[in-house]
Amino acid sequence: MNLINYTFKSEPFDVTTKDVICGVVGSGNLEILVSELDDSERSKFIINTSVSGFDHIWEAVIQEFVNRYAVGGLQFEINDMGATPAVVSLRLSQAINILEGEAHE
Repeated sequence: MNLINYTFKSEPFDVTTKDVICGVVGSGNLEILVSELDDSERSKFIINTSVSGFDHIWEAVIQEFVNRYAVGGLQFEINDMGATPAVVSLRLSQAINILEGEAHE
């Protein structure tokens, strides 16, 4: 397994519920666990992946996600089994949608 860590400066996420599990660890897929981070101006990404050599792709996908969403104060633990960048982006957006949906219930 390859372990990758990123921390990005980000606008604070303004929803009080900050814990979610999204996706399934399986071939060509991934699971995302979102939890609260003490620093509301930073987001942290911990990626456990079965594939080596794609750190630059991970960084680009995560950077695009951070640019699109205010995710400060959130930690994303990603358990990957070879998902494509499109699946990674979809699952990250899905996690935010779940968090935002729980805030409106």
